Amino acid sequence: MEWSIQDIARSAGTTSRTLRHYDAVGLLEPSRIGGNGYRYYDEQALVRLQRILLLRELGLGLPAIAEVLDGQRDSAAALETHLELLEAERRRIGRQIESVRTTLRKLKGGERLMAEEVFDGFDHTRYEKEVTERWGADAYQQGDQWWSSLSAAEKEAHQQEQRDIAAAFDAARASGLAVDSDEVQAITRRLHEWLRPAVSSVSAGYFAGLGQLYADDPRYGFEGGGAEFVRDAMKIYAERNLSDR
Repeated sequence: MEWSIQDIARSAGTTSRTLRHYDAVGLLEPSRIGGNGYRYYDEQALVRLQRILLLRELGLGLPAIAEVLDGQRDSAAALETHLELLEAERRRIGRQIESVRTTLRKLKGGERLMAEEVFDGFDHTRYEKEVTERWGADAYQQGDQWWSSLSAAEKEAHQQEQRDIAAAFDAARASGLAVDSDEVQAITRRLHEWLRPAVSSVSAGYFAGLGQLYADDPRYGFEGGGAEFVRDAMKIYAERNLSDR
């Protein structure tokens, strides 16, 4: 059997554009291209896409996914590993659910909260491997030390600022503002300032590269055309305001 790119995108909850991007970076080629130019995928391609999506949800970026897929040709064995990881993730999410339930119960009942209960199941270190691969162990250690030094309120404030920046980008894009406009560049400056506490030196290359990561990976809060809008704004900001030192 084979499926069209539209069928696969709909079934996988992704987009045809994403599948074409996976092809462009050598991650997932169509099984064949019809005379009408349409892309078609067979069962082997479906299994590979499933592995890609699983790895994305486990926190890997596209370059790391490519390395994993190239290094593990046995799909059945790979899926067994995925299954183990998913089971572990399900247990972690279960702990988060129970943590939130406990917090709600104690808040409503006026009971004293315990930090180990509030944060059970929340583990920011799950991205350690990816950060280390991209920017080195020092980058991860510095970010980890900074994050661990924050209070719960400070962590929430930092995360809220990220959400506010994302919303500001969305609003600017919806208003038709250009990525090089003063308004959009002011939002981009907020993003740069948001990064600085966790990163000792936000160079032009780092900032522009992070913008590309946002475009490649929806886990970071910018999706679809919005991610490309942010990427282009970051590239311009880096060129205008940052050095490579």
